[in-house]
Amino acid sequence: MTTPVTAVELFVYPVKSARGVAKARVRVGASGFECDRQWMLVDAQGTFLSQRTHPQLTRIVPEITDDDLVLHAAGVPVLRVPLDNRGEPLPVRVWKDACVGVDQGAAAHEWASRVLGQAVRLVRAAPDMERAANVKFAGTTPAPLGFADGYPLLVCNRASLEDLNQRLPWRIPIERFRPNIVVSGLPAWAEDRIDTLALGAVTLRLVKPCTRCSIPSLDPNTGERSTDPLPALRKFRFDRDLRGVTFGENAVIERGTGCEIERGARCRVTFDTLAPPA
Repeated sequence: MTTPVTAVELFVYPVKSARGVAKARVRVGASGFECDRQWMLVDAQGTFLSQRTHPQLTRIVPEITDDDLVLHAAGVPVLRVPLDNRGEPLPVRVWKDACVGVDQGAAAHEWASRVLGQAVRLVRAAPDMERAANVKFAGTTPAPLGFADGYPLLVCNRASLEDLNQRLPWRIPIERFRPNIVVSGLPAWAEDRIDTLALGAVTLRLVKPCTRCSIPSLDPNTGERSTDPLPALRKFRFDRDLRGVTFGENAVIERGTGCEIERGARCRVTFDTLAPPA
């Protein structure tokens, strides 16, 4: 009997590069999972901060309630930021993209600056912000973005992590790779050849392997350096065209905006017949 392909884990990352939130059910918005990477911290020049340069971002534990973004961090009081998206517009930058954020106010500025140890501001993606995934890979499918690095969603395969862990001195969790969806029931690295992944009314198109930076070498709970998977991945997962080591697949939303995905949902998979074998 063929093992069913299942979405075994779902994650949302409300604040870019802060801790993720495991979810039992998520709603799919136009730019990815609802509330995913809709907030971020920026420096005095408006440039985004990430764990690459600020590993202490792992201290920030977000929570979404009906009314607020709630931020927790050890040693400081809880911060509550209303979801009404009021505030002054602020020019900000994610990589090469000039974006517009909504400043989340003085209390958020003071709280985040205390946690990060420098002057930073918390911004939310402006409702009318125009930013989209690279059309070279996304193609004609509209793929608007919040503050995610480059694509609305990231899909990872549990079997690929298991294969990787066999090559490492110490096992690492899937959270190191910050996926939105983790699937099981596929052979290791089969995600390389997936064309579409359908979960109920939602259909995703997997468009580009995800090249990895230094973040998977950090403990996702402490920000401290830990087992680095990149040297092992470099031996068999280096993509010459992308000039980087890959793990996971970036995805765009082909249909199903406004619909929900549940953890444990069965997945219908179609493969790209032109893709080389894994």
